[in-house]
Amino acid sequence: MLDTLLDRTVVLGYSRWGYRLRRRGWAQDDPPAGSLRGKVVLVTGASSGLGEAAAIDLAKLGAAVVLVVRNVERGERTLERVREAVPEADVSTARCDLSDPGSVREFAATRSRVDVLLHNAGVLPKERTENADGHELTLATHVLGPLLLTELLRPVLRESADARVILMSSGGMYTQALAVDDPEYRQGTFRGATAYARTKRMQAELTPLLSQRWSGDGIGAYCLHPGWADTPGVADSLPGFQRLTSKLLRTPAEGADTAVWLAATRPAPPSGRFWHDRRERPLHLLPRTRPAAGQRERLLRYCLEAIGL
Repeated sequence: MLDTLLDRTVVLGYSRWGYRLRRRGWAQDDPPAGSLRGKVVLVTGASSGLGEAAAIDLAKLGAAVVLVVRNVERGERTLERVREAVPEADVSTARCDLSDPGSVREFAATRSRVDVLLHNAGVLPKERTENADGHELTLATHVLGPLLLTELLRPVLRESADARVILMSSGGMYTQALAVDDPEYRQGTFRGATAYARTKRMQAELTPLLSQRWSGDGIGAYCLHPGWADTPGVADSLPGFQRLTSKLLRTPAEGADTAVWLAATRPAPPSGRFWHDRRERPLHLLPRTRPAAGQRERLLRYCLEAIGL
């Protein structure tokens, strides 16, 4: 009951206090040491914030972690911080721009082993921007790029005994309905925060369909939101929000906790669900955000066509 109350109040549930209150009940729920030994984990958007924090905790559990970054120089600095935190870490960097299909294809061609794919890369542009293929940047980065990369890696993921694909969404998705009629945000006045929340809604709504699509390959699909975390991305993109909520924000490690748990806990959690603080959460808090019958399927068809599948 307390957990549900925290979740519905939003401010308490998404803050550091929500995490720390729930954390008290997880004594027997932490993945054991070495639970990811022998596993290869790709973390996109790993050069700072949630991605860096997740990489550190995944390395602590024994995973071979690949920091998938747009800027290799920044990625190398992150690699050094991961090694400082986990001296025995098996960690490397690789370049991939999730918004660029060419970059995604080039990166995927270099992978011969993947057990867990954590899609964390994110953008929050101030103005509407398109990638080289004419797709709006947040859609390309949060939805099309992760979908393309996962589809390209399906043969590799299929070889894993326990493959998991994890999408890092946002609690902001609760404010948005599924933009199936305008996925490229061509209508109305563009707002970066709205574009971000819309594409995070898409991630959450598509996860059950992707779970079904990939189940025959033994790939689990998961989506989560991290609560409110104090990351460089929040400070750069939402400075007003960061100032107002600074005393409430979680650390990056607290925000990344559920992603790490989804990657490592045994047995695997139910695929196709939406998570926050290690518990399944509802996809909708407002009736107006529920998609009509067939809308999720229509969006998935659009996305598959957009990436050439």
